[in-house]
Amino acid sequence: MRINVKNEIKPLKKVLLHRPGRELNNLTPETLERLLFDDIPYLEMAQEEHDEFARLLRANGVEVVYLEDLMTEVLDISEEIKKEFIMQWIDEAGIKTNKYQSKVYDYMMNYGSNKEIVLKSMEGIALRELKYNKTTSLVDLLSDESKLVLDPMPNLYFTRDPFASIGNGVSINHMYSETRNRETIYAEYIFKYHKDYKENVPIYYNRYDPFRIEGGDILNLSEKVLAVGISQRTSSDAIELLAKNVFEDETSKVETVLAFDIPNARAFMHLDTVFTQIDYDKFTIHPGILGPLVVYELKKSDQKEKIKVERIESHLEDILAKYLEIDKVTLIECGGGDRIAAEREQWNDGSNTLCIAPGKIVVYQRNTVTNSILKAHGLEVIEIPSSELSRGRGGPRCMSMPLLRED
Repeated sequence: MRINVKNEIKPLKKVLLHRPGRELNNLTPETLERLLFDDIPYLEMAQEEHDEFARLLRANGVEVVYLEDLMTEVLDISEEIKKEFIMQWIDEAGIKTNKYQSKVYDYMMNYGSNKEIVLKSMEGIALRELKYNKTTSLVDLLSDESKLVLDPMPNLYFTRDPFASIGNGVSINHMYSETRNRETIYAEYIFKYHKDYKENVPIYYNRYDPFRIEGGDILNLSEKVLAVGISQRTSSDAIELLAKNVFEDETSKVETVLAFDIPNARAFMHLDTVFTQIDYDKFTIHPGILGPLVVYELKKSDQKEKIKVERIESHLEDILAKYLEIDKVTLIECGGGDRIAAEREQWNDGSNTLCIAPGKIVVYQRNTVTNSILKAHGLEVIEIPSSELSRGRGGPRCMSMPLLRED
């Protein structure tokens, strides 16, 4: 199987990452809000931290592949695919005038190797990089040559969101914001053209579907149960369409989709900022989610193209125990019940962990209170430096897209 992710905790065998690139250097205070950042990371340190993340994954038996390398292999297939990609990328970046479409197209086609073209498409382009004559155009004459003609994609190092592995298939997502929706173009081309994935992987959601959904809201609780958050960035319409597509695939083992209704707020951006599974019976959680929750159980109906929906109101630990078919789960609070520690460490993704084997998790080093509590519960905690990576408001789970796990 090219994709095999039917749980959140069994040994991770292969993962997709993106090493932060020069797209971070095209962030400015003026563009932070539009590009969904709260601060500007220091690129060189962010790369060092990310390299350590990848090194530790490899040291624990995980094969690491990079988004930029898979996409380069796609462009290497033919000149026609490269031309198709560049034209689509220009159009989705909002370049509509013939003049600038032509300038950007020529610039990209002659930029360098296919790897350099891929990285440049992620980085963005400033006006000064294009050949233009200030004396022939009023627009050019009045333009600041440092103005970005095409925005960067600084969120790309959070590879969890643009697409998600579900069993042996994937969801290529329609992202919440326009700036992030461009990121999914790479997944489209990889699953359409890459020799390892084309025609081998069921597509359960398409980036052209009308409703928004992001990978941070999708958790594979088991082979039979998929959890999806109704959140700030994933709509109930998308979950229903995803469930319908999964149920219709005869190769899928998923029987139940649980739609968790979580607060529509930045602190609860995705389901994996609310809880992540770290062992057979243990989860890290955002303390703000304690108390009764509303969850909707979606199951396949006997009627064609219909889904049965049941509303459930219960506590998180009871819901998880029931659908994991175990007696009890332990919820480990970010910050351990200390309000100040919880708010501070949740801001730095203290409950957004990457489980690479049962009871073995990757976390940000800076969340010292939460990490100590996790160790006290018997977890093997692998800490990675994160002074710069954490500025993007995403943790180790956000930065990783599992492609293969043991069943």
